[in-house]
Amino acid sequence: MLNLLLLDSFYHNIEPIVVINKIDLLDDIELHELKSKLSFLDLININYLLVSLEKNINLERLKKLFENGISAFGGPSGVGKSSIINILQNRVNLEIGELSNKLKRGKHTTKGATLLKLNNNNGYIIDTPGFSSMELPKIKDLEDLKRLFPEIEKYDSSCRFNDCIHIHEPDCAVKENVLNGNISATRYEFYKKVYLELKTERWNKYD
Repeated sequence: MLNLLLLDSFYHNIEPIVVINKIDLLDDIELHELKSKLSFLDLININYLLVSLEKNINLERLKKLFENGISAFGGPSGVGKSSIINILQNRVNLEIGELSNKLKRGKHTTKGATLLKLNNNNGYIIDTPGFSSMELPKIKDLEDLKRLFPEIEKYDSSCRFNDCIHIHEPDCAVKENVLNGNISATRYEFYKKVYLELKTERWNKYD
């Protein structure tokens, strides 16, 4: 889900910031594992913030992120988006739903996108409904796809072949940088998954 959100952000030229809520539920080992999983964000210069409403962790830093601009929260149901906005904007009491007993996910209490003025700064925030799945954006071709993976685009011109897809070709700079750790293996596998899905279901240009 996170990689899909990043892909959609890049597609729409939106600067993404990853906010992980409820870190108070993690023990030290789990927190270390989470940070390790998020380390790929450093490779693509994406800021992330670990927060907890219950323990008041990083809330002041979070508030500063939303100063002097328009931001939007997007993510799955039940992760605490509306609760965070209640902290950021205390004049609006957003409805917060209980977790669905069957799915253990939050109920869709935010029915539509709402623009809210934040207190004590010049920022605005858009609260959006939670979701459980996403579709790929309308990526038109291979070059369009590469643009949405800045770490792959960075090494694309160093490949042996100008039209390198970065999957089966020899002397591929992208695959080389996956092996040496400059590109996240998880991100690379996601790139291949997206490429194969687009090639199979939308494109007929690349063989």
